[in-house]
Amino acid sequence: MATRAPAGPTLDDIRAAREAIAGVARRTPVLPSATLTERLGAPVELKAENLQRTGSFKVRGSANKVRRLGDGCAAGVVAASAGNHAMALAHAARALGVPCEVYMPSEAPLTKIEGAEALGARVVLGGDSVDACLVAARRRADEAGMAFVHPFDDPDVVAGQGTLGLELVEDVEELGKVVVPVGGGGLASGIAIAVKSLRPEVEVVGVQVESCAPFPASLQAGEPVEVDSRLTIADGIAVKRPGGLTLELMRRWVDEVVVVSEEETAEAMVLLMEKAKLVVEGAGAVGVAALAGGQVEPARNGCTVAVLSGGNVDAGLLHEVARRHETEAGRRVVVLTRVPDRPGSLARLLTLVGSTGANLIEVQHVREGIALHVRETAVELVLETRGREHAEDVLAEIERAGYHASVLRG
Repeated sequence: MATRAPAGPTLDDIRAAREAIAGVARRTPVLPSATLTERLGAPVELKAENLQRTGSFKVRGSANKVRRLGDGCAAGVVAASAGNHAMALAHAARALGVPCEVYMPSEAPLTKIEGAEALGARVVLGGDSVDACLVAARRRADEAGMAFVHPFDDPDVVAGQGTLGLELVEDVEELGKVVVPVGGGGLASGIAIAVKSLRPEVEVVGVQVESCAPFPASLQAGEPVEVDSRLTIADGIAVKRPGGLTLELMRRWVDEVVVVSEEETAEAMVLLMEKAKLVVEGAGAVGVAALAGGQVEPARNGCTVAVLSGGNVDAGLLHEVARRHETEAGRRVVVLTRVPDRPGSLARLLTLVGSTGANLIEVQHVREGIALHVRETAVELVLETRGREHAEDVLAEIERAGYHASVLRG
């Protein structure tokens, strides 16, 4: 791939950014993944940017932009964000003692809203997307004389994100491929500029989630193409339209952009939680999803690094993702059966279930929406088992005892 002089930040700009953000952003670890290495038959490591200050890579670009603005942000800074950029900018603004306002979509995760407010930002909710919030944030900046800080389509922001690439080159001796989440493209293009300027042979692959993936069509068209955005667990990369700068940088520096599904993203979140003991949001897990799902092959020579771009995820969503995984793996089963509507009938059924070694999570009588004899009741059981084979054994025991059991989910 050609790497002629880009219309954006250079390697020198990225090196200068590293000096500018020292003390605001931290150097995050690169951790080996035994699970992915064994599964893929090639060395895979994880750049744990979910452990970055404010919980994502965004603090790198925001801090560099605020430093570069200098007196230009004396009246304060304003931005639009799904959450991570909001918290990062609030952190950088507080470090310099300037006001910060952020416009976030109405459906932004509560964790990110509270996080930005805790860092001193004034949060304004409204709009159904980051793109809508960008319009409102620009208007506010013009009216109040504040400095507008774009979440990705800004050379200073891209240079700040590129500092992550410098760390990869220095910390991974045999770096062969980097797999990076892509929302607006600032992180992927910044990393690619840094890495390929120093190690041109290293591949950089971007990953989007299918619910909001404008880059494949935009790269093909040669101009930003807006796509419809659906509900996604990868809200941090749900950008419907690339910026002009980042699209050009992605075209010049990034080798490929692939797309993963919501289901693959959810499974990657669970894999990272179970095997790597890392809490990673959906947007940060798409690189691992692409490797696990086969959309991205590991490097033929050297180590592949998946960038975990953020870890700001609501506990409720994390619970739902984990519960969904338990159901898919057969470790959580919902069973509907019937018992005589007489004293002791439910107790006998539950005693039977307990004897199988299954753990009863929830039990509920169902008397409506199902054809029942006047002297019987339906019972819905939520069971935790040791896996699919154990679940089948439990169901078989229930059937042998004379109960007709239907699996609702599992």
